[in-house]
Amino acid sequence: MKNLTIARRYAKALLIIGKEDGQAETYRDELDGFVKLMAKEKELEQAICNPLYGASGRKNVLEAVIDKVGISKIVASFLLLVFDKGRFEFLSVINDFYQKLADELKGVLRASLVSASELPSEIVEKIRTTLSKRTGKDIILQVEQDPSLIGGIVSRIGDLVLDGSIKSQLLNMRESLKRGESI
Repeated sequence: MKNLTIARRYAKALLIIGKEDGQAETYRDELDGFVKLMAKEKELEQAICNPLYGASGRKNVLEAVIDKVGISKIVASFLLLVFDKGRFEFLSVINDFYQKLADELKGVLRASLVSASELPSEIVEKIRTTLSKRTGKDIILQVEQDPSLIGGIVSRIGDLVLDGSIKSQLLNMRESLKRGESI
């Protein structure tokens, strides 16, 4: 839990700087790109994060990577600060928090829509519009398929789950029958 608090603080700090200089979206892209690079290149991640190597050598590797990818001075300074404070292992979590905070700043919510079969694009758009009206925010919808749902849809917006799947209805009926309730 402490790690999440730490990650949230770093993400908020970078977002505050981004709000002040109007570069929050640029910082979002740069931080996300750097985190994706680290996830893709495991050897690079080891060279920067592995405590078996000396801190100065690891920092030199980080500085070289920062120079190569050509990110802004603010994000470069941020990455070096995170490294110097011994929090580099939390960079992925910091990025996740930053993405959420930057979405909030823009008035955007990310949601998922899971259906048993492929939905026509006009239905997906209608669902997105309805969710947008209900939340008052612009919705970015990630659409997935899960044949185990049998039918219906399940939508997730943050912690809110709207489950209209046949699978969950059948499970609810089964539980009611077990308890001896009438349906």
